[in-house]
Amino acid sequence: MGSLIVSSLAIAILVIISTWKIYEKAGKPGWACIIPIYNFIVLLEIVGKPWWWLLLYLIPIVNIVLAVWVINLLSKSFGKTEGFTIGLIFLGFIFFPILGLGEAQYVGPAGQQTK
Repeated sequence: MGSLIVSSLAIAILVIISTWKIYEKAGKPGWACIIPIYNFIVLLEIVGKPWWWLLLYLIPIVNIVLAVWVINLLSKSFGKTEGFTIGLIFLGFIFFPILGLGEAQYVGPAGQQTK
């Protein structure tokens, strides 16, 4: 039981560090990823969507669709494809570190070049 807790904690810390780096690569403060609710607002800014989309997370079923959509927009914001989105959804503990700690560069909201 203790090894399960330690490994789960290690994975959680790795994902938090990766998300911190993702926010920094996008030009946002990294600490924003650990503040509840505010992290979604910043994530919506990164993917180029308005803050009021946060309210859509309160609607059942819509929140699931919206979460997948935002993750897809996040992968496109870093120049990745839909295949990477599937990886982020099902194997996030592997793909978030690839995105945050790897060589991926932020190319703008949903893949549009920033000017």
